[in-house]
Amino acid sequence: MKSRCRPPRSRACWISEATAARRAALEILRAVHAGIPFAAARDQAVGGLSARDRHLAHELSAGVLRARRTLDATLDISKVDQRLRDILRLGAYQLQRLDRIPAHAAVSTSVELARYTAGEAAARYVNQALRKLGGRGACPQRSEGTRDEERVGTHPDWLVERWRERFGSESTARLLEWNDARRPLVLQPVKWNAARLVGALESVGFQVASVPFDAGFAVTASTTAPPSLLPSTLPGYSDGAFIVQDPAQALVCRFAAVPGGARLYDACAAPGGKSVILALGGAVVTAGDRRPDRLRRLADSIGRARVPVTIVAADLLASPWRAASWDAVFVDAPCSATGTMARHPDARWRLTARAIEHLSQRQSQLLDAAGSLVRPGGVLTYATCSLEAEENENQVDDFLRRQPEFRRAPLPAPHAVPAELMTPAGDFCSRPWLHRIDGAYAARLERDAR
Repeated sequence: MKSRCRPPRSRACWISEATAARRAALEILRAVHAGIPFAAARDQAVGGLSARDRHLAHELSAGVLRARRTLDATLDISKVDQRLRDILRLGAYQLQRLDRIPAHAAVSTSVELARYTAGEAAARYVNQALRKLGGRGACPQRSEGTRDEERVGTHPDWLVERWRERFGSESTARLLEWNDARRPLVLQPVKWNAARLVGALESVGFQVASVPFDAGFAVTASTTAPPSLLPSTLPGYSDGAFIVQDPAQALVCRFAAVPGGARLYDACAAPGGKSVILALGGAVVTAGDRRPDRLRRLADSIGRARVPVTIVAADLLASPWRAASWDAVFVDAPCSATGTMARHPDARWRLTARAIEHLSQRQSQLLDAAGSLVRPGGVLTYATCSLEAEENENQVDDFLRRQPEFRRAPLPAPHAVPAELMTPAGDFCSRPWLHRIDGAYAARLERDAR
């Protein structure tokens, strides 16, 4: 159904349309602050909205999370009532970063939300703060010279300095730019072949484009009448036609090169995309995870894709399997997720240097536990979505020193992983600023045959 609000739009119509999206965006931000990951918070909040409002709610909430520090400095947020902070952030983001909704609507919807949240005095405060910020909401003019500084302000200082030391200033600037841009939804065909999936998407108004390394399809909405980009509303979802998976993760599955018929234990399997792809490649997959909430997501992915994967509730550090009992073990380890911050804008503010240290310690334990399950001659694949050496190549090097019966295993020829994604040591490594896909790392480690 077409919107009743057609250009030129009345003030009341703009306010009505923006309010639904703003309320959803506010719910997303509050859920994220409560510890819920951004994607889960978003999907929960936007389910009942129109397609246009879903897009706006996503853009507002993700944008506020990316630009939070800059917005907070502009608003002097430390002096603001906790209940009003996200309302002001949303209003300021809309005034300063978006131009398709009139300033009067940005201010009015913020005032309405403040009144609903904290009463009339709060509404007056928000009205004055936003009008003072933007004059009647006019977007402040920003010079070219301030853009790099503003982009740095969308990430914690310690993380930017860390990346500059490791990757250099130019690469870091490109990484920050990548993280601050909205990434398209990428689908991998499962039950439908590529031609059928693309045809079904295009027939209902989606635009479909290829992605680097022929690793899926990027899906965006029509600019004239954008349909929903919630995966559950796309053609073929209930039939298991596709899974949502970035090219980097699909390429990691190719890199694993698990032979058909091999018994594979996917030890940290949720949400299940890699289990699906590995099973489609012919492996006999058992997928495990230790948390009930993650097991539910895993079961949903496997069930919808209708692939023959056995699901178990199991903690790799207290494994129910006997030693040396698997042909292959795949460990997609819990990590800092610094390679996927474009898709998870809240992750940059959750992460600390201490957290990376703690994650590294856990990864070491997981690797040792996984290694004990691999039979002689079998292969252990270790993967992360991190850019950090402590979680990636350094972790693997340390494991090989502790476990001399393992060595890096060369990929069988021919294989489907481009040479530019391979390190000199033979590991997989993708960098967003170089390869235009998420950052990811993987290593194949073979146990000596005895």
